[in-house]
Amino acid sequence: MIDDETPILDNHLHLDPDHHRGIDAVRDFARVGGTHLLVVNKPSWHLDIEADTGADFRPVFERTIEIVEEASAELEGRAWPILGVHPGLISRLVDDRGFDPADAGELMQAGIDVAAEYVDAGDALALKSGRPHYEVDDAVWEASNDVMRHAFERASELDCAVQLHTEASEDLTEVTAWAEAVGLPAHKVVKHYAGGRLEGPVPSAMSEKDRLEEAADRGEPFLMETDYIDDPDRPGAVLGPKTVPRRVAWLLENGHDEAVRNAHVETPTLVYGIHTVETLENP
Repeated sequence: MIDDETPILDNHLHLDPDHHRGIDAVRDFARVGGTHLLVVNKPSWHLDIEADTGADFRPVFERTIEIVEEASAELEGRAWPILGVHPGLISRLVDDRGFDPADAGELMQAGIDVAAEYVDAGDALALKSGRPHYEVDDAVWEASNDVMRHAFERASELDCAVQLHTEASEDLTEVTAWAEAVGLPAHKVVKHYAGGRLEGPVPSAMSEKDRLEEAADRGEPFLMETDYIDDPDRPGAVLGPKTVPRRVAWLLENGHDEAVRNAHVETPTLVYGIHTVETLENP
């Protein structure tokens, strides 16, 4: 049973106040016990931004920061923004706009640099990067890995975490080795849309029962997410905003109290340095 002292964090979702539900999705989350959110900026092209320079990403980042401030006002805890460049952008740049893969990668790195400015100023919590989860040619793959390594370098300088969008895998130790090589500890690298078992990054497990059971039984640091995309064309995708609180209740009913504390108290502190209990406003 969820009580008023149990923080509940959705580690990765998107909000679109201009085209879809926005704050209404946050209210749904809060109504069923959700207290904390990490809101990741939507892909730039979803907000009709076709970037040519790093500065062109600013409207995406600033709109995300604005909606996060509004979300915090609806929560008993608070929300934080995660800013960066979606790795799928490289395909849009190369396939649709005729960019050379290396030039596309440089533009995406410039976007990461702008996101890093917001982290440095205290306006964002962490960075977002990664590489395509679908098949691409070698030049695009190499450029994507360069973007991800650049995000690790910037995160190391800022002492912040990086959320990754990558291919499905249970072993990304090569990726965390790249992070560690530039001074970013493996526990500050998070794979979003993960299963319950992962070597290398901290898994942000999709909140499906089988994945959560595996993560709970494993006993290693993990987070929970919905990857809710707040898209009018896909209203419930990927999981709805009520899912994490409902899965927390299910975990508690099945005796996984330690797993809930792991995912919603201990791991957020380990990865991001945030304190979900201390930021929870109880009546």
